[in-house]
Amino acid sequence: MRVLVTGGGGFLGRSIVEQLMARGDQVKSFARGAYPDLSARGVEVVQGDIANPQAVLRAAQGCEVVFHVAAKAGLWGQKIDFHKANVLGTENVIRACQQAGIARLVYTSSPSVVFDGRDMEGVNESVPYAPAFRAHYPRTKALAEQRLLAANSSSLATVALRPHLLWGPHDTQLTKSILARGHAGTLARIGQRDPLVDFTYIENAARAHLLAADKLAPGSRISGKPFFISQGEPVPLWAFVDRLLAAGSLPPVRRIISPRVAHCAGTVLEIAYRVLPLRGEPRLTRFLVEELCTAHWFDISAARRELGYTPIVSIEEGLRRLRASLSPA
Repeated sequence: MRVLVTGGGGFLGRSIVEQLMARGDQVKSFARGAYPDLSARGVEVVQGDIANPQAVLRAAQGCEVVFHVAAKAGLWGQKIDFHKANVLGTENVIRACQQAGIARLVYTSSPSVVFDGRDMEGVNESVPYAPAFRAHYPRTKALAEQRLLAANSSSLATVALRPHLLWGPHDTQLTKSILARGHAGTLARIGQRDPLVDFTYIENAARAHLLAADKLAPGSRISGKPFFISQGEPVPLWAFVDRLLAAGSLPPVRRIISPRVAHCAGTVLEIAYRVLPLRGEPRLTRFLVEELCTAHWFDISAARRELGYTPIVSIEEGLRRLRASLSPA
C-alpha cells in the first residue's frame, strides 16, 4: 500500500510506520518535525502543520490509506491550540481524503471521549459520549471523532480506534511522566482504592491500526464505527505504576493523599495557572484526579471480533522490554 501517517514521528505514529515498513508498504509521514532517522529508513517525510489544509492535501496525494494519528495531547493548554490540532486538523484530513480520492481513513481517537468522571467498568462502544468534559483534550477528540465517523460514506470508509493509556519504551507521555515524577519523588497515590484500569502496550495499539486498515473498505462491517483497544487485561492502577517504576529501578509510591484534598488542589492549581503567568502545566487537574480515582476498563470484544485484534505483547513482556530500554548500555 501507499500510506500516509500523520504524526508519523510520534510515539504511536512511529510504531505504525515501523510495522508498515516491516511488511513492505510505501510509507509517507506528515509531521512538523524533520525526523531524519525515518528518512534514512526509506520513509518519505513531509513537514507541515495539520491545521494547514493545503499542506495536508499535498501530503495525501497519491496515497491509498491514511492513518490520522497526529493530535495535541495533554491535560493543559490553550483551547484554541487543541481545537486547531484536533478538530480542524481532522477536518483537513477528511477533506484531503475526499479530494484525493482516498477510500480508507483510520483515526486514532481516545477512550476519554466517553469518560464522565465516574467508574467505567467493562463498557463497550454503545456507551455515549460524555455530556461534559473537564479538559480540552477529551472534548476536542470527541468532536473530531464525531466528524470522522459522520464522514463515512460510499467513497470514503472511516473507522476510529480508542487505544487506552499507551505505554512502552520511548514513550514521551505516560511512561516518561511517571518515571520523571518517580525520580523527583513527587508521586502520590490518591486514596486507598486501587481501581482497575486498562493499559495498552504500544506495539499492540499499532497492530490494531494495521488490522483496521486491512479490514476497512466502503460498506464494510467496521466502516463508520469506533473500537476500544487495550491489553484486554485490566490491572490495578497503582500496582501497575509501581511496576513501571520498578522497570526504571525506582521505589514504589508510598505517599497517599485523600481524593478530596487532591480535587481541591487540582481546582486551586487550575485557577492559579489561568490567572497567573505560570509556565508549564499544573501537577494536578480535576480531570487527572478523576482519572486516578476511578476504574476505566473496556470491553474489547468488538475489536477482537471485527478487527481480528489480539494483544501480541503481554504486560510482562512489555515491562521486560521497558526495563531493557532503561538499563545502561
